[in-house]
Amino acid sequence: MPMSEHAPLKSVNAPYLEALNPPQKDAVENLDGPLLVLAGAGTGKTRVLTTRLAHLLHQNKAWPSQILAVTFTNKAANEMRERVASLLGQPVEGWWLGTFHALGARMLRRHADLVGLTSSFTILDPDDQIRLLKQLMEAETVDTKKWPPKAMMAIIDRWKDRGKVPSEISANEAGDLANGKLPKLYRQYQERLKVLNACDFGDLLLHMITIFKDSKHADVLAEYHQRFKYIMVDEYQDTNVAQYLWLRLLAQGTGNICCVGDDDQSIYGWRGAEVGNILRFERDFPGAKTIRLEQNYRSTGHILDAASSVIAQNSSRLGKTLWSDADKGEKIQMRGLWDGEAEARFVAEDIEQLQRKGWSLDQMAVLVRAGFQMREFEERFMKLGLSYRVIGGPRFYERKEIRDALAYLRVVAQPKDDLALGRIINTPKRGLGDATIQTLSVHARESGQSLYESIEDLAETEELRPNIRTTLATLLKDFARWRSLITTTHHSELAGIILDESGYTGMWQSDKSPDAPGRLENLKELVSAMAEFDNLASFLEHVSLVMENQEESQGEKITLMTLHGAKGLEFDAVYLPGWEDGVFPSQRSMDENGTAGLEEERRLAYVGITRARKKATITYVANRRMYGSWVNSMPSRFLEELPQDSVEVEAEMGLYQPGRSSHWDSSGRGFSSENRFKPNSKLLEGLTSGGSKKEKSPQATFAPGDRVSHDKFGAGKVVHIQGNKLDVEFENGDIKRLLSSFIEKV
Repeated sequence: MPMSEHAPLKSVNAPYLEALNPPQKDAVENLDGPLLVLAGAGTGKTRVLTTRLAHLLHQNKAWPSQILAVTFTNKAANEMRERVASLLGQPVEGWWLGTFHALGARMLRRHADLVGLTSSFTILDPDDQIRLLKQLMEAETVDTKKWPPKAMMAIIDRWKDRGKVPSEISANEAGDLANGKLPKLYRQYQERLKVLNACDFGDLLLHMITIFKDSKHADVLAEYHQRFKYIMVDEYQDTNVAQYLWLRLLAQGTGNICCVGDDDQSIYGWRGAEVGNILRFERDFPGAKTIRLEQNYRSTGHILDAASSVIAQNSSRLGKTLWSDADKGEKIQMRGLWDGEAEARFVAEDIEQLQRKGWSLDQMAVLVRAGFQMREFEERFMKLGLSYRVIGGPRFYERKEIRDALAYLRVVAQPKDDLALGRIINTPKRGLGDATIQTLSVHARESGQSLYESIEDLAETEELRPNIRTTLATLLKDFARWRSLITTTHHSELAGIILDESGYTGMWQSDKSPDAPGRLENLKELVSAMAEFDNLASFLEHVSLVMENQEESQGEKITLMTLHGAKGLEFDAVYLPGWEDGVFPSQRSMDENGTAGLEEERRLAYVGITRARKKATITYVANRRMYGSWVNSMPSRFLEELPQDSVEVEAEMGLYQPGRSSHWDSSGRGFSSENRFKPNSKLLEGLTSGGSKKEKSPQATFAPGDRVSHDKFGAGKVVHIQGNKLDVEFENGDIKRLLSSFIEKV
């Protein structure tokens, strides 16, 4: 019989406590007052959460309906529900367990009338949101090409994630978005939602926060204070401002709030998560107790030492050190390679070796910082016949932007490719409606022509409106011009010209959605990949063969995914490629967010390392083909933050070896300790971003806080020193890692 929402369980012994270590048991038994459980990677966070919920019920501290348990995913909520039922030996009904959105919707349906809605309101999906905003923008004569509705909606969503209603958006905050009209459009959008008896996902919490803060409805908040005796929150480090405000308001009742999370795994700042929420928990909830879960049950000692050493460099953290009873295991492999192709070859060969030793491909993962890095690994795996899966997105050549770009190239190479032309004829938008495209297609079928030939015919007749004819004629001229360049222009350069002149690149550049930068990087990677082939035809043939071989095979598969997507997962063997400054840490993240961006990148490194149970391999390259040209790379600053005792370093002859007490000598056979932190031969000379070759005083010494000057980047301040490398924060907020020889004191 299930436990009813109003019936506490009769108290008996609690055998489930015997499986817990002392800090875990402490977290479970500390039921009253505010509690922060800092749960490091692999320390049994889920076990503590579920056991604590079971213990509340088991000890008659609350009825199921008096517990509010918040998760980030439905999967986590279902897992929690099943585990608690297993611990108690019976299902539990009537409690408030679910995601922020699900619980917000449950509350709002009870109080919808207080914000001008009825309980039967509709929740709009993202497509409906964008369509509604577009209507409002057109009514306000805002250019939707210059200000894409999808991008403007993303900004409104971000305002909602910060708990801001239209009246709280200042002119400075809005800037010139939508010609300075975005706050007005936000207000109109909210008003229109009420007319439609609808809300979006952001409103589910925002409306409830508005109700809770309104003194006229103080009884509503008081009702929930009386209802919820205990509040529990999972993944607290990922909460945004609105979620934080909602929780704080609800916790003002009993003060019995338990938040479980890991500040060192806060990696979603780009989508609104505020690491500050967990960092200031003790200030927000006076008298709060903090319990650290540091015993790791996942990884070997060397892996944990490496992760702890890297994350210790962050200043904005509460602090904990992972440890394990398990043996040290294998040291982390660090491999320096000449280029991206060599990197992919090394990883694939290492995977094959492990496979021959009996390791399962299902327990191996390649975790990249950015999606564009996947291509070389995919192609190498396919060449060797290694089965793989891409998690969190399509395979490289299946991505929308790549398919679109390939369609342009196919039409240039073969004008009669109707499928390719049909895909991009109105991408980017050229004002060609469905009716026009239908007319072109019907004419092609009836005349026995290709779509391209049909356009040639109709562009010279009166069947279509003059503006449409002009658009189509211009498109045909573009294709003809691009086709004429095949014999005189390198095919990779031609691809860049086509993407730029067609407006396709510009379309993604003006798109403000979070995934737009990644799509642009993938397009640049595509152009770069083409340079490896003799001509356009051979490249397109290669892609066709790749696509043909991408049918899903059965059996074990290597996992290929981004570091962001890997959070919460674990594998026996993990490969972490691309550890070069600019790639990882991401230059874009540092440029946009300064020190905070660098620290989030370091947390991402921590997440990546702690995904490994037995074996972790980190690779970096001296040269990487990016965006059609070769780029010399400096090893990631994170490499020298790894503990030397836990890392085994190997590099191809002549390569700089970070984190070692020495470098290869000129013979390539030994080490020269006196050369530590010096560039080896010419490899690192001038590899900093546009670093000048001008020699600075060899006697110059630096300390954090020193004011310095760089020939290209100007004046700045030293924020961190590692050997002869300085992290300098410049006046525009950018942080660059530079060799001291390129810097002068001022």
